[in-house]
Amino acid sequence: MPPSRESQRSIFREIAQHSHAEWPIYESSPLYDQTSLAGLESDVQVVSQRWFRHDNHTSVENFICSLPLAYFKFDAHNHYASSTRYEMATLFRVFVLKECYGWDHETALVEYLSCHPSLCDQLGLEAIPDQSTVWRSWNQRFTADLRDTVETAARTILIKAKSAGVDVPREPERKLRYHDDGSDDSEPDDRTVLEQAEKLSDHVSRVVFPAFSLNRGEGCEIHENAYWGLQTYLGLREGLAANEGARSFTYESTRERTPLGHAHRDHIRDFSIERIREMYRQAIRHLLDEVAETEEFFRAGIVAIDITEADPFTGDRTGHKDEIIGTKEQTDEYAYQWATVQLVGNAVPIVLDARPVRKGEARLEIVEDLLDSAEDLVHVDNVLMDREFDSQHVLEMISQRGLSYVVPKRMQTSEKAQAKRLLQRDQDRYETDRKLHLGKNEWHETTLIYRRKENSEHDDHRQYSVFMTNRGSGHLTEYGYRWEIESGYKSIKRFMAATTSKNFVLRFFYFAFACLLYSIWRAVDLLVQVELTGEYEHAPIVTADNTLTLLKKETGIG
Repeated sequence: MPPSRESQRSIFREIAQHSHAEWPIYESSPLYDQTSLAGLESDVQVVSQRWFRHDNHTSVENFICSLPLAYFKFDAHNHYASSTRYEMATLFRVFVLKECYGWDHETALVEYLSCHPSLCDQLGLEAIPDQSTVWRSWNQRFTADLRDTVETAARTILIKAKSAGVDVPREPERKLRYHDDGSDDSEPDDRTVLEQAEKLSDHVSRVVFPAFSLNRGEGCEIHENAYWGLQTYLGLREGLAANEGARSFTYESTRERTPLGHAHRDHIRDFSIERIREMYRQAIRHLLDEVAETEEFFRAGIVAIDITEADPFTGDRTGHKDEIIGTKEQTDEYAYQWATVQLVGNAVPIVLDARPVRKGEARLEIVEDLLDSAEDLVHVDNVLMDREFDSQHVLEMISQRGLSYVVPKRMQTSEKAQAKRLLQRDQDRYETDRKLHLGKNEWHETTLIYRRKENSEHDDHRQYSVFMTNRGSGHLTEYGYRWEIESGYKSIKRFMAATTSKNFVLRFFYFAFACLLYSIWRAVDLLVQVELTGEYEHAPIVTADNTLTLLKKETGIG
């Protein structure tokens, strides 16, 4: 049974009410218009992701017939100048159907349509085209780029349907396909890696950067991509500020017009913190949709939450004391602080969300906020945090979500005493249950695990670390994954533009954009590895500098 008008209405109402979903994309981004194939691919992704979640939407064929295409202008991708019997939108649906079934020849498609007259009605076919018409339409009428979009759309539909438990005509390919790449099963050399990285950086940048919008209105002479190109350029040069960077960017860019440093900063200052986070999450959603098409990504499930500091602030904090706050180590220094949630473990280490930390904000509020974002983007099983999140209320909130956690515990008097007893017994490991008081006779039950450090420099109780977990000692080994977030911060800070401004929005934008560049790098590396070797090893084969150089090329340089 075809989807009902009510079921379709509910899907698009959900998309309209979802802050991270933009459909059609050309209405929300100046980088796409009604002829943009990348925009069409994004729309297929957004609609299909929610379409198959509806209980009544259990057919890939019905989705192909129902996908709204009236807004898209196919004429720009039509090699035929004169009108023909079959509309481009109808043929687009027909070829997506063919690709979903994996038919190599036109005969199978024509025979299938002949046996399913009701499907032809839904597709808008008044008559079934013959084999030669189908061949000419595909090979002569459709542009090469439109044919690639058909294949991309079909793969997306199959993946989203299968993920929702809907029967699919064939197993979707989990690898992005690029024609004539000349790759084989041998170990890829540096040139092959860079060539593949260039293709994928181009593809990823077209998908991700449109999530950022300056909302400048129409008629602007400087293309919006030039602003993101400048921001990427600033990330390429360590310690490069906007004014100096804008001057260099003018000479290195292939664009006729590039933004001045003060104009670039002014546009960013006009953002709100929440607007930056909305754009960031939308960009990461697009990035995740790309890497989710590889089997390797589906190992995601462990996230790490942490807080990092900018370099110590030595200037006058007057008027900014709620934003330039003390350091985590309780020194007499002050710094901006940012909190992130990042995929760790076997998954590609993408920063799912970032937020500023202000004076007086509770750790519970920060963790809740970041977990809301993470669970909206990926499936989360386990949460790793540093000892600064040693709070019974934080742990209870995580448990209430049905998630596991591993958090180091700050050693108080009772923990120190237990560690001393373990030292006397020469015991390396010890577990005990503990109830943490939540107030009003409510308790959080956890397990304390004492573990002796190897080659410790101490000869007293400090030889031991104490961890809290709600899932037993088996999860303790996963805590070692948390180091990735620290190494990630080093790369992120390397990607940040320099500034002496105390503007909180500008500071946070620089950090968030650096997180995005880092995440793009790791995503491109995953896609390159899978494309060239069929596997994903955590150590990157594409360097961060190579990825940034390719991204700056795609945004208007070189």
